[in-house]
Amino acid sequence: MTVAITNGIKVSVEVSFNEQYSTIQKNNYIFNYKITISNESIFSMKLISREWFIFDTLDFPRIIRGEGVIGEQPILESGESFTYSSSCDLQSTLGKMQGYYYFENLISNIEVKVNIPSFTLMYPYLLN
Repeated sequence: MTVAITNGIKVSVEVSFNEQYSTIQKNNYIFNYKITISNESIFSMKLISREWFIFDTLDFPRIIRGEGVIGEQPILESGESFTYSSSCDLQSTLGKMQGYYYFENLISNIEVKVNIPSFTLMYPYLLN
């Protein structure tokens, strides 16, 4: 598990290779990731948007931007967490993802930038 804490927001990431939906013969590798966002600050925070940087050793870097996550813009009170799962495709057996969440502090209405820690996407058979 990879973890980062920024401005009182903790982001934890777990990654797994999705063999069922990957097509190795066509260089299509699918990775699942589960993210838990925990509000360890004293403020109510609303997740507004995300920005992902995806690096694939056989492809150009990609930048993904959008509102919320999985169609939601959760509000996290102090001490609350939100967990969601998603996936990423690569053309190679090795890559990484990292990025930012943008939250709104609901008390001050100030935007808060939160790091999504860099995590590796690796085809498990590379380890042998």
